[in-house]
Amino acid sequence: MLTELEPTEIPGHQPSGLGSDDHPMRVMTRRAAGLAPGGWDDAARAEVAAFFDALAPSWESRTTPERAAVVTDCLERGLPPDLDRAGVCVEVGSGTGAYTAALAERWATVLAVEVSLEMSRRAPAAPGHRVIADGARLPLADGAAAAVVLVNAFLFPAEVERVLGPGGVVVWVNSSGPETPIHLPAEELVAALPGRWDAVHSRAGAGTWAVARRAR
Repeated sequence: MLTELEPTEIPGHQPSGLGSDDHPMRVMTRRAAGLAPGGWDDAARAEVAAFFDALAPSWESRTTPERAAVVTDCLERGLPPDLDRAGVCVEVGSGTGAYTAALAERWATVLAVEVSLEMSRRAPAAPGHRVIADGARLPLADGAAAAVVLVNAFLFPAEVERVLGPGGVVVWVNSSGPETPIHLPAEELVAALPGRWDAVHSRAGAGTWAVARRAR
């Protein structure tokens, strides 16, 4: 079941204007999620890592209070009240760490996973545990995560299903909504995940978000 919540206004929030169906990271988003031919392999991983390595020196300029407000809105309105806050939150595509502290306020442990070495080098050492890894091959045991958080990051459905424990959630944020290069609408997010899921989703400013949980 997919439930839409009322939107939240974020004054001054403007979309990036970068997202389009032919953007290389939009193409890769759909490949990673199994929604387009090509899939994910070592060549794809290397291409994405190189892409973000090149952007790393200027990445901080893309972090704005309005973009952070999209993430905050998702965490405040989307997370279920009975969520396990003592468990591990896996932040896939953590970049330079703009949102890790917000996650650390809500979970006891945050594993910040990033495929780009240059991005990770620019991230603070704390509060998250920084790990260079492919989001399709997370360094976690089966069922070890209380949450998998993807802020403008690729969804690897089978891997999310593998690492997420009972009652855990998938948090999906696109800070510029459909104009985010790495974007999926909530309907496609839920359809891509294996099995049956319930989700809430909404718009915050120009951004969109969804929180999904296995159907009970």
